[in-house]
Amino acid sequence: MSRKVIITCAVTGGGSAVLAKHPGIPKTPAEIADAALSAAKAGAAIVHIHVRDPETGAPSNSFSLYKEVVHRIRESAVDVVINLTSGMDGELEFSSLDPVELSGSSTLKSPRDRCLHAIMLKPELSTLDCGTMAFDERIFVARPSDLRAIADLMRLAGVKPELECFDLGHIEMAKKLIKEGVIDGPPLFQLCLGTGYGAPATASVIHAMKELLPEGALWGGFGCGIDEMPVVAQLAAMGGHVRVGLEDNIYLRRGVLASNADLVENAVGILERMGATIASPAEARSILHLQKQG
Repeated sequence: MSRKVIITCAVTGGGSAVLAKHPGIPKTPAEIADAALSAAKAGAAIVHIHVRDPETGAPSNSFSLYKEVVHRIRESAVDVVINLTSGMDGELEFSSLDPVELSGSSTLKSPRDRCLHAIMLKPELSTLDCGTMAFDERIFVARPSDLRAIADLMRLAGVKPELECFDLGHIEMAKKLIKEGVIDGPPLFQLCLGTGYGAPATASVIHAMKELLPEGALWGGFGCGIDEMPVVAQLAAMGGHVRVGLEDNIYLRRGVLASNADLVENAVGILERMGATIASPAEARSILHLQKQG
């Protein structure tokens, strides 16, 4: 295999449980930006960004926090493609079903509010989660009307959506959006595997999801936890790009906590031993049909 493979690093994620397990999870804008830049130096062409409350580490969707992270990355001397999540502020949780009452932990906001930071800060990429699904007792809401609205806003802002697919049906929903014309250019799919609530991280599932992708689609994926590095090899062998990072897995090996740069270096080693070449940010922009922003 001699081709360019793009590595994305998801540097902090939006989960709370991980905070008690890993004291090094980036929390402040400075820590998140520094982790992103370290990952880029280790070989990541793309950094996928969530933000957290700087004091508590709790998940956040604050515009000011995204703005500071993006400014720090863009003002650095390190070139890297920025991918901002638009997967926050989309959850419902019920405190009662009889009568129906929403829990105070529900975060669901309008499509525009969910992606405001992306359309204002104009990263090259932003995620679009392509299906409503349950994460334990929480329900992530992605109605077709929500997806169309967010995709339209991204298109008008010149931001390419990364179509996040956690199951086979999500690919079908994304294809519907493509057919309707709300997704411009060659679509970019991200296969989200081993989350515990969607598609498992097995070779047969990756193959099935790949076979459903529309002709000419760009694609990659990631596995969570123990599946992270095996999935790197499987995706690369099937022609995909890869993602690693502390959002998906916090261990370098059993009992040894990782940094984002550690995980990127691991992925680089796997890919190079398979005969691949690691794509630079400039090469990633060319492969994904992106224009540098900022």
